[in-house]
Amino acid sequence: MSNDKIKLNANQVVAFLQKSPQEFTKADIMRFVEDNGIKMVNFLYPGGDGKLKTLNFVITDRAYLDTILTYGERVDGSSLFSFIEASSSDLYVLPRFATAFVDPFAEIPTLDMLCSFFDKDGHPFESSPEHTLRKAAQAFTQVTGMQFHAMGELEYYVIQEDDGLFPARDQHGYHESAPYVKTGSFRQQCMSYIAQAGGQIKYGHSEVGNFHQDGLIYEQNEIEFLPVPVLQAADQLMVAKWIIRNVAYSQGLDVTFAPKITTGKAGSGLHIHMRMVKDGVNHMLHEGKLSDEARRMIAGLMDLAPSLTAFGNKNPTSYFRLVPHQEAPTNVCWGDRNRSVLVRVPLGWTADVDMCSIANPAQTPQHRDAAFKQTVEIRNADGSADIYQLLAGVCVAARHGFEMPDALDVAQRTYVDVNIHDKANAGVLDKLATLPDSCVASAACLERQRGIYEQAGVFSHGMIDGIIAELRAYDDTSLRHDIESNPDAVKQLVDRYFHCG
Repeated sequence: MSNDKIKLNANQVVAFLQKSPQEFTKADIMRFVEDNGIKMVNFLYPGGDGKLKTLNFVITDRAYLDTILTYGERVDGSSLFSFIEASSSDLYVLPRFATAFVDPFAEIPTLDMLCSFFDKDGHPFESSPEHTLRKAAQAFTQVTGMQFHAMGELEYYVIQEDDGLFPARDQHGYHESAPYVKTGSFRQQCMSYIAQAGGQIKYGHSEVGNFHQDGLIYEQNEIEFLPVPVLQAADQLMVAKWIIRNVAYSQGLDVTFAPKITTGKAGSGLHIHMRMVKDGVNHMLHEGKLSDEARRMIAGLMDLAPSLTAFGNKNPTSYFRLVPHQEAPTNVCWGDRNRSVLVRVPLGWTADVDMCSIANPAQTPQHRDAAFKQTVEIRNADGSADIYQLLAGVCVAARHGFEMPDALDVAQRTYVDVNIHDKANAGVLDKLATLPDSCVASAACLERQRGIYEQAGVFSHGMIDGIIAELRAYDDTSLRHDIESNPDAVKQLVDRYFHCG
């Protein structure tokens, strides 16, 4: 981490220690606790429901602090993960010092750290979310020689009472400003806390979704992150969701990351951008155009797209969002700047033009290489996703593209340059494979393609079994019958998963 990033870093631990989080040691954490009046330490770790769990420690002496940082603590794995038997359930949780941040919500000065799970023999727990993602990243590097970087676009709705003032247009909230959107200050407070917790934020803004119902305003927001190594990307998204919920609770607001909260209104996605980096160089471009390496990555995403829904679209309301004309994908295809496709290649500053000097005549023109900014984006996932599973699955799919002998042909066949939902392009749409339309269909796709995820020991056999069982438990056939026979069934289903993820 450069000196400029350390000087401007919002994380109090980084600012105090004047070093990169990846360089933090136990001695650093102990010095921060001692010199900053920290009275408590929290261990945070994801459970099987995708939410962060918390274990509190009151710091009574230096020896006890050293003990918990060195040995961690025992937890009941069977209460955290459904696939762990109660007869042999103990796991260890060990803090990862690089994730340390001062808790912005605690009345007592508290230091929080994310944890890794270990089994009874002191080995990383094979089916833990964090270790699965770590294995996926390692396998990607072994095959490609590159690091897999990712970032998320975190969409959510904020709900509050409608005061009737300066009403916004229905479904026209994209990048709107106050006073037509009412929750901008809420989003800014969340962004500030996320940055203090180590999150690398790109920007935040209001999103398309904006509507009034039963005396309430529903406003959609988005916080988008910067690309970082994939494990850091998952950690940041987990902490960000935790922060957003806590800020909402403290301000008497409600928030939801649910994929769809009512018919006819914009759903909330969790788009994932990715890039491949070696020796600090982004390999998504070659001579200003999308590289063959990037096309191989995309081919892997195309091939595994049906089963990726098992990690990113995990409850029935996910499939209310994946419908035509909602800027959500329905078919397996990709394209440039195209929001009707599954994988989009966004603008990447590839034109050799200094726009800054054009916009600012006093600025001396400079030549800068913006290749580091190019990513590709997969658009199916939503707030129901298990973030670590999702990013591990995407990482496996990206690696898979390098193992496919026909990857470049697959990339060529699945490329489209039209709006596939325009009636004029029906012939294009008819040739494209479709994404699953239900949890049960998603489970079937994962069953067919599970061997690829289990290669290199990334996803354990038991973990895949658990995901398939979880999806099949929704029994979409019964749900469809309920929805067809009972007009209120959709609302009941949406209400059930309103606070999912």
